[in-house]
Amino acid sequence: MLTEQIRGEIASGIYRCFQQGGQLPLLNTTYPDMEMEDAYRIQERVVGFFKDAGRRVKGYKIGLTSKAMQEMAGTSEPDYSAILDHMFLPESSSTPRADWASPLVEIEMAFVMKHRLSGPGVNVAEVIRATDFVLPAIEIVDFRVAPGPGMDVRDTIADLAAVGGVVLGGNPRKLEDIDIRSVRGDLLINDVPRESGCAAEVLGNPLTAVAWLANKLADFDITFEPGDVILSGSFLRALPVEAGDDVVARFDNGFGDIRLSFT
Repeated sequence: MLTEQIRGEIASGIYRCFQQGGQLPLLNTTYPDMEMEDAYRIQERVVGFFKDAGRRVKGYKIGLTSKAMQEMAGTSEPDYSAILDHMFLPESSSTPRADWASPLVEIEMAFVMKHRLSGPGVNVAEVIRATDFVLPAIEIVDFRVAPGPGMDVRDTIADLAAVGGVVLGGNPRKLEDIDIRSVRGDLLINDVPRESGCAAEVLGNPLTAVAWLANKLADFDITFEPGDVILSGSFLRALPVEAGDDVVARFDNGFGDIRLSFT
């Protein structure tokens, strides 16, 4: 377990990377005594720095939703992070590649809350009742803790679960109108299909992922509020992007395309 002083120093370093660029070395190597509790408390502090600067929490993301990714990160459960208001990018926008450290893109479903939802004990039925609608999304994954051999879940948790940016699609659907498990998506880069996946690959059902997160956040006295956007986890492998890349996320079930370009 780390001291409060060291937690604060790490959080300050991560926040500085958000503001000024650069990356920190692997935390689990620099601080071998770091525990999961430390990582989540560091994340809280980073979010607190953003709030102190006038930013607002607008939602949460779930990461490491596949068994393969969990094994790679040395964990048996997903991780999560708050998403700040400035992290949402307009659909069809352009973003400078130089603004990102090690960007990757992935696709997923976003749940927009209609009612307050608080764990523990939240089940799938309660998630359905609390959800207003769902949207397709592109997540830009980025790293303030430099990825490399030996990286594990403590590094990603402290680093806001590697959240960078979010682009939401514009075709909302009600959960009662679709079987969300069957939604399929393709990720195209420069008009070339690169990855395909199905929402059922997210813990068997994205609804299960959202319920997990509501219950996990209860440990930190955090509740989903109306209007919160919950990213339920990627369908597929995240892909790196470079300057000049045009990204399209293409979904079925009437969700349509989402576009984003890197300049």
